[in-house]
Amino acid sequence: MSEGPGFVSIIIPTYNRCEIIGNTVESCFRQDYPKDKYEIIIADNNSSDNTKGVVEEFKLRSPVPLKYLFEPRQGAHHARNTAAKESAGEYLYYTDDDMIADERLLSKMVNIFETNKSVAVVGGRVLPKWEFDPPEWLLKYFKDGTLSLIDKPEKLIIADFDIGIYSCHQMIRKEVLFECGGFNPDIAKEILIGNGETGLNIKILNKGYDFGYTSEAVSYHAIPRSRMTQKYINSRFGNQANCDSFTTYRKNEHSKKALLKLVLYSHIPEALENYFSSIGKMISGKDSWRLDRAFSHYYYRRIFADLRLATNDEWRKYAMKFDYLEG
Repeated sequence: MSEGPGFVSIIIPTYNRCEIIGNTVESCFRQDYPKDKYEIIIADNNSSDNTKGVVEEFKLRSPVPLKYLFEPRQGAHHARNTAAKESAGEYLYYTDDDMIADERLLSKMVNIFETNKSVAVVGGRVLPKWEFDPPEWLLKYFKDGTLSLIDKPEKLIIADFDIGIYSCHQMIRKEVLFECGGFNPDIAKEILIGNGETGLNIKILNKGYDFGYTSEAVSYHAIPRSRMTQKYINSRFGNQANCDSFTTYRKNEHSKKALLKLVLYSHIPEALENYFSSIGKMISGKDSWRLDRAFSHYYYRRIFADLRLATNDEWRKYAMKFDYLEG
């Protein structure tokens, strides 16, 4: 490679989003980064729509190398890890198929890597791009990581802990991704089955690397009306329960007995308490019922996630793997 900034591979896993992925791709075309210094990889995670056809059309006018990769194994981690193996980049920028990148994004992220050699992961601001005006309750209680939003004002943070970086807006040194065994099990058809980037980030921190953040690297998350509903929020809390179950087990490796105790004496009582609290608050006209209802779904899903670990020997073994690059 020639002198100058490092080569970047932009990796976009996608599943049945052919109608909107073009917005993400177009924003990647508009980067102010040197055009001979990055590529785009679309990792199709077994879509049944016209994703391949849409990507082929974009190839005809792409200002940078644009690759289409089909990954038949369902799960975003499979798509992300397989794309990494096919990438040419020194740095891997992961985003999602409903994100719009600011034109300075790559430049600002790479600069942190090249001026801070201890940093292995860089994130930035994720701001909402609302399809419609959001309801007041959504802004009040859930304008945060629930919608994968990050809005720290600091121009630069270097930390030896996870400062809140999501795989929709995350750049990683490629060599570190492989050193740490790739992304842990992730979203499969809208259901989070493991702890995805959370698990990867933990492995990276355990190797002694730092994390970076800059408010100058901005991406916009398209939020349609379907994600401004209580049903969607409940599903997000349920996915977080699956993530936390996976993470807690990897950290503590609870026995079957300990997992069952958690279910009986923590998760079931919490699920019931939050559910009945939400009903009481709804009757009294308090909008905080929505938060309690979301937490009731969290603990409901946590019951089944921990029961799976308690009763499925193969799943426990899978949860304790370090390297998920091969599946």
